[in-house]
Amino acid sequence: MESFLTKLNDITTFIFDVDGVLTDGSVFVTETGVQSRAFNIKDGYALQLAVKSGYNVAAISGSRSKSALFRLNSLGIKDVYLGTHTKVDRFKLYTQEKGIHPSRVLYMADDIPDLETMKMVGLPVCPADAAEEIKAICSYVSPIPGGRGCVREVIEKVMKVQGTWMNEKAYSW
Repeated sequence: MESFLTKLNDITTFIFDVDGVLTDGSVFVTETGVQSRAFNIKDGYALQLAVKSGYNVAAISGSRSKSALFRLNSLGIKDVYLGTHTKVDRFKLYTQEKGIHPSRVLYMADDIPDLETMKMVGLPVCPADAAEEIKAICSYVSPIPGGRGCVREVIEKVMKVQGTWMNEKAYSW
């Protein structure tokens, strides 16, 4: 656990998968074919605080969910990459464009499409209900399932270690 806590000091960037991490993986479909997802408000609070505090925050997802784009943009997250099926390429491009060293990235995902990308980052983490193959390569497995506050938990850990949690930015939404 100590090496995990030590790694938190180096994190400048959070990257999240959407389905199964920012949501519980459920997709609600109406009779007209409209799909929607539920997002956790506590995750949202931590995400907007991370953005306001100067962290790079991005989402990379195979989904093309317009509701996910709307939700993430409303939290101040501009780096949202949907419909991404080659996540390694998107990750490499993102970190090159932003000048981010992969060792400074916390990447949270829950399933096989993120496996290779997670092997490239400094801090691969996952929710409690992630696939076993993902859990096996993670530095930390949150005790919280996807869509239920696991994102808040890891952002809060990083920000507390770095002394950026509960600063003046925490009080303005």
